[in-house]
Amino acid sequence: MLGRVIRAPRRYLAALPLLATVCAVAGCSSTPEVAAPSPTGDAARACRALHRDLPRTVDGLTRGTAEPVSDFTAIWGDPAVELRCGVPQPEVLRHGSEHYNPNPDSAEVNGVQWLFEKQDDGYRFTTVLRKVYVEVTVPGKYAPEINVLPDLADAVQRSIPAGV
Repeated sequence: MLGRVIRAPRRYLAALPLLATVCAVAGCSSTPEVAAPSPTGDAARACRALHRDLPRTVDGLTRGTAEPVSDFTAIWGDPAVELRCGVPQPEVLRHGSEHYNPNPDSAEVNGVQWLFEKQDDGYRFTTVLRKVYVEVTVPGKYAPEINVLPDLADAVQRSIPAGV
């Protein structure tokens, strides 16, 4: 009987490397992947300054680390609130775009103007009237989703110059 007790755990231990391989291939990581933008010049410098100045918490959610690690992304909570700095101008603002809207929904939150777009699960907010676009995607779990923006406003104002 003692022999069986010893052998059974060995069988389970032998399966661990296989499980680790499956998770690595299938992406079982709990770290969210966030597509990092690639701003250059002044935009990259502003985004790096923003990254350093971002708060440790937004709406009570603790800051984590996105994959790949980048000075142009940040996350908070699980599911993650995602911030990307240096993104292209949103389609809704691009003249001639299929989704162009001359009067998009926007709001000022603590001195920062944000465009807001309903997503399948939550909202995407993008700064406007700034020299660099900053995008924040908030899952519907955190409704009202706009509540994360006051915690980001000071850092955006200090790091991302006003203007267009």
